[in-house]
Amino acid sequence: MIQDIYPHIYKNQYTPRKPEKRNFVCIYCGKEVLLKDSEEIVFPTIEELEKYNVDFVERITYLFTIDQQSFYLGEDLKNHIEGYCWKGTEVFRRLKPQYLAFAGITGYQLYKWYQSHRFCGRCGKKMIQDDRERMLKCEECGQMEYPKISPAVIVGVTNGNQLLLSKYADREYKKYALIAGYAEIGETIEETVKREVMEEVGLKVKNIRFYKSQPWSFTDTLLFGFFVDLDGEDEITLDTEELALAEWFEREDIPIVDKNISLTNEMILYFKKDIDI
Repeated sequence: MIQDIYPHIYKNQYTPRKPEKRNFVCIYCGKEVLLKDSEEIVFPTIEELEKYNVDFVERITYLFTIDQQSFYLGEDLKNHIEGYCWKGTEVFRRLKPQYLAFAGITGYQLYKWYQSHRFCGRCGKKMIQDDRERMLKCEECGQMEYPKISPAVIVGVTNGNQLLLSKYADREYKKYALIAGYAEIGETIEETVKREVMEEVGLKVKNIRFYKSQPWSFTDTLLFGFFVDLDGEDEITLDTEELALAEWFEREDIPIVDKNISLTNEMILYFKKDIDI
């Protein structure tokens, strides 16, 4: 999956350090990111960006470290940077190397959080960065904000040799997926599994088995993957606002998944390969 970057080591502790010229800078604008104009992921360095603005380094924010390389969040320079261009953040689904794809989409999640918390939601005053942890605080009223992580479930509904696959309605992603949805306030993750399956396809399930989790920064989400067994009738009642279709597939007929960066894809492949679940 996209976060599986071994032998590279991701260190997410908020430990700001003095920037070095070789450090990478992640610059975003809306849903786009500034990357080298190539078929591989290359971020600009502090040294390259200082050529366009000598004060640039004073306005960067420490993000995290991978191995011994630090990554920083930078402001859009509003300049053309020679050799670089804007690309949609969806490129992190397909471009290599994977450890930089993971860095890029994780940086994007933090970028969105900083952008949406510039002002206090309680009193409207400007928020400032804390110097000890990744937190924004309001000096006026004391409000504190931490990065947003939304828990959600991915559910592989099985019926003997069959797996339930679906396609989202009105989404850019058009390939087959599993049942998915966000946890609501006051419910357990296991209750979320049952509710989402019932809401989206009208089926009862049993034998809920945890598979694996995944941080999914494309949507600020921490995903929890489960396999479940059908409990009762297999007739689907489709929620057409959420799904375009849902259907049962025999194991051998499941469409081949082209990339294994997501928890959804890994779970589909896991079932297709007839691994004991």
